[in-house]
Amino acid sequence: MSESAIFNRAARVIASIGPDHTADAALRDYLAVHRRSSPAEKRALTRAVFSYHRWFTWLDLDKSFQTQLSTAVYLQDRFDRDPTLVKAQALAARAIPAWIKDEVEFTPEDLRTLQTPPVLWLRARAADAAYVREKLAAKAPDDKRPAALVYDGFRDLYKVEEFQSGQFEIQDLGSQLVGEACAAQPGETWWDACAGEGGKTLHLADQMQNKGMIWASDRNVRRLKRLKQRLARAETFNTRIENWDGSANLPTKTKFDGILLDAPCSGVGTWRRNPHARWTTTATDVAELAEIQLNLLNNIAGSLKPGGRLIYAVCTITKSETTAVADAFTAAHPELKPLSLLDRGPQTILPLSEFNANAMFLAGWQLPT
Repeated sequence: MSESAIFNRAARVIASIGPDHTADAALRDYLAVHRRSSPAEKRALTRAVFSYHRWFTWLDLDKSFQTQLSTAVYLQDRFDRDPTLVKAQALAARAIPAWIKDEVEFTPEDLRTLQTPPVLWLRARAADAAYVREKLAAKAPDDKRPAALVYDGFRDLYKVEEFQSGQFEIQDLGSQLVGEACAAQPGETWWDACAGEGGKTLHLADQMQNKGMIWASDRNVRRLKRLKQRLARAETFNTRIENWDGSANLPTKTKFDGILLDAPCSGVGTWRRNPHARWTTTATDVAELAEIQLNLLNNIAGSLKPGGRLIYAVCTITKSETTAVADAFTAAHPELKPLSLLDRGPQTILPLSEFNANAMFLAGWQLPT
């Protein structure tokens, strides 16, 4: 397919984006209709749409979509060849919205990482890591994490046998590090309080070797349905799924060895993977979400066993949703002691540029025995 045809398709995708329809959702919907697109065409289309949003403030919006997309892809190609061609000051002024500067101190390395296409990370089931790595020709960049794999091939991973049999999941390394911080053990009882579609639930289950019990809850019934499907595919049976709206009316009176609160957040840490969100997320969103996050923590704090661990994670790095929430929760719950995570202290930011993955914030507490 010609570049012009790709740009025409990308223009249609961008035109379909709206307040409740993100760029990645628009891409999924478009490709669901155009199923015969080759893997190379899908990649080219995705690159065009995301390049448009990464370089949005460099574009002349009076020009046609074709011209804007051509410029965006040119800028992306040029930047990928030599990131130093764009000065850090220019990236700070144009690659992120003005309001975020009161919330996040991006380093020059972070800003350059924001402008690069993301790595595709896989998490292999621990017992199958070597096999998956060989079958998919994937790479394990870190010897300490042999199950965290980078894939740069062209296969549709959702269709390969190893995915269908639950031997690996598509999961960003930032999310995998959250699971690593939990360090769930076989026989324990855990609660994944805002489980979504269950990526971290599956990671906990793998750590626990299907022994013990995991409660997984979410307010979104559709996500829970998807979670059940993923658990069945992975042959994970030590789980109980409940709907929970985040209120003080908890889904169970069970006391847990560990609770993971991967809270709803502004998603600033995913702006590399989802550049469209840079221009739709607002400071008001951050303030509202910070209040929700603190309420969630307060609601679940009493569900720990003596010795139990509470892990707070968000895929954002705004001050309001990270250190401010964690400090307020610590002050309100002197019965809990800060817990060091990943040998980095009780509160840590995993920045964009360090792990070549989504940026994350982690905080931990433990109820003394």
